Amino acid sequence: MRIAALLLSAGLLLAACATPTPYQPSGADGTRYGFSEQQIERDRFRISFAGNSLTDRQTVETYLLYRAAELTRSQGYDHFTVVQRATDENTTVFNTDPFYSRFYVDYRYYHPRWGWHGWRDPFWDDTRYREITRYEATAEIVMGRNPSGDEANDFNAGEVLHNLGPDIVRPETG
Repeated sequence: MRIAALLLSAGLLLAACATPTPYQPSGADGTRYGFSEQQIERDRFRISFAGNSLTDRQTVETYLLYRAAELTRSQGYDHFTVVQRATDENTTVFNTDPFYSRFYVDYRYYHPRWGWHGWRDPFWDDTRYREITRYEATAEIVMGRNPSGDEANDFNAGEVLHNLGPDIVRPETG
């Protein structure tokens, strides 16, 4: 009984730790998830945000735009233009049944009319698969002052920070 209670509490603790990637630099929580940037020229940066399997595409793209606006402000500019932008989707499918994946059962028989055939066992053939999707968004931006406002890819950094700020979830401290 104690073992069952211990396993249940360990499972609840792990479930509580499973949260979407917060807005943080990559590597901050010991994983590769979060934002990163690379300066290409004086006013040009490549920015990326990678989310874990619990972070949806919209959140990843929102955090990328927020990071672009934050970086623009920190560099002394007031607007940025997205020159290139992409969101990659990485989907992995794996077997979640650890016993079945290590123990292969194959029953075969020969029928004179049809030849060799495998037998389907409803117990052993009941495998469970899980699909995990992770998103990573990247953008190349050029920063500037006095935006023209004509281009669809021009963003006012202050407005982006103001409008997207309430949707940003930062890591818990403590």
